[in-house]
Amino acid sequence: MCAEPLTYAVGDIHGCADQLDRLLEGIETHAAGRPRRLVFLGDYIDRGPASARVIETLRKLHWREPDSVVCLMGNHEAMLLESLRTPGADAHWMVNGGLATLDSFGVEEPAALPSDVLDWIEALPTLHADARRWYVHAGFHPASPAPDPDVRNRLWIREPFLTEDRDFGRHVVHGHTPQGGGRPEVRAYRTNLDTGAVYGGPLTAGVFTDRAAAAETFLQVRFG
Repeated sequence: MCAEPLTYAVGDIHGCADQLDRLLEGIETHAAGRPRRLVFLGDYIDRGPASARVIETLRKLHWREPDSVVCLMGNHEAMLLESLRTPGADAHWMVNGGLATLDSFGVEEPAALPSDVLDWIEALPTLHADARRWYVHAGFHPASPAPDPDVRNRLWIREPFLTEDRDFGRHVVHGHTPQGGGRPEVRAYRTNLDTGAVYGGPLTAGVFTDRAAAAETFLQVRFG
């Protein structure tokens, strides 16, 4: 009998490369050779000290395992791209953590970032799905059909998504809104895996199987 496949969904990383490395080690230990998929929920850059190394790690994973590694776009990746397209948008990105990203790459402006990195970010999808779950950075608008076709909602929404318990037909796994106390938010129809790693909280992965829509358990690593 084949081992049950596992899906590990990882919350907002925000340049916390050391925590990401340790979480990936913990995932491999937990999987113990079983088939597994990795789904990263976006916000790999900004605020933390090592955005460049986070991107390098994820790109290598994605290149080695294109069929089992999914990297979604977050609103911080979208802000970076917007800073290159719209005059004046770079100021908004920089005050929201972009300066830390530029520092980690050793450049002074968004246009000086490596073109291959920008191409990889631009190609990131905003949605992933399996039989039981939607995976998205921020969420869906409760008034929209599932999955919400509005890319801005997928990247940015908080309310009314966070307070209205809407059944979207599949469990929604998301990040974007950091949770205090170091614990993921688990509700009937959604799970928030952003536990504020860049603010001193843990970096969290939810472990999902085909047996249930909600997470079977959570893996976490903390700073230091």
